[in-house]
Amino acid sequence: MDVTGISLAILSALFMGTIGVFSRITGLPAETITFFRLLLGAGFLAIFLLATRQTGTLRRWPTWPVIVNGALLAGFIIFYVQAMNLTSMANAIMLVYLAPVAASIFAHFFMAERLNFAGWILIGLAMLGFAAMMEFRLDFAGGPNHAAGLGLAALAMLCYAGFMLMNRRIRTHVPVMTRAFYQLLVGALVMLPFFLHSRPEISPVNTLWLLATGLIPGFLAITFAVAALSRLPAATFGTLAYFEPLAVVFFGWSIFGENLSTLQLAGCATIMATGCAKALLASRTATA
Repeated sequence: MDVTGISLAILSALFMGTIGVFSRITGLPAETITFFRLLLGAGFLAIFLLATRQTGTLRRWPTWPVIVNGALLAGFIIFYVQAMNLTSMANAIMLVYLAPVAASIFAHFFMAERLNFAGWILIGLAMLGFAAMMEFRLDFAGGPNHAAGLGLAALAMLCYAGFMLMNRRIRTHVPVMTRAFYQLLVGALVMLPFFLHSRPEISPVNTLWLLATGLIPGFLAITFAVAALSRLPAATFGTLAYFEPLAVVFFGWSIFGENLSTLQLAGCATIMATGCAKALLASRTATA
């Protein structure tokens, strides 16, 4: 058992889950949070590559799948951040974590990656878990903001699914750190016009929070994920990634007083359990 790899994967997931906390604390527009997370994340990553003498890998111009993935990354983050401003953090993250389900269904029909019977059962359970999160109601009792939040979370989920699918098109010889840097940079460039259009006033305190946003969910989360993936099987990492929604639900409850009913908690547990089972199933299929 690689304790270091497991620890890095868990820390990466926990750090990824802090973006909603930073967004709510600063109160800044989603465009601003997204722009600085991506731009500062790229900056910190460039410093890391410079310190470790890996800047030579950045001389290779990014291929079009890397560029498209950068745009999808920007879309995923801004929709996700805005969704958490309109609905509960738990609702947003659980809907986003249906992205592997959406990616699997798309790959089944359009990429010849056939799902077996167990795969379809897990997808059905994941959808049942989401229905439980919604308490089997579609009346959007939380009001128009709640409905808009769920819609934006669905858009974030689609961007995340596209991000995962497009990542498979990137050639394996492209270093992972190079991919991460250019995806962050392209995402920041995509968000630049939106940031300049809103251009909110940023206080000195919020400047520090934005630096933390670029450092923790931007740079550290990605760097730890890359390091963990170099030590762990992809399926193990995918399973540990479900610490992120667990962390988001905990942050929403402990910091912002977002309570969940027993049925909603059961829905959370179902979604996370099916995600873990899907990763383990993929591991067994790959080694068969």
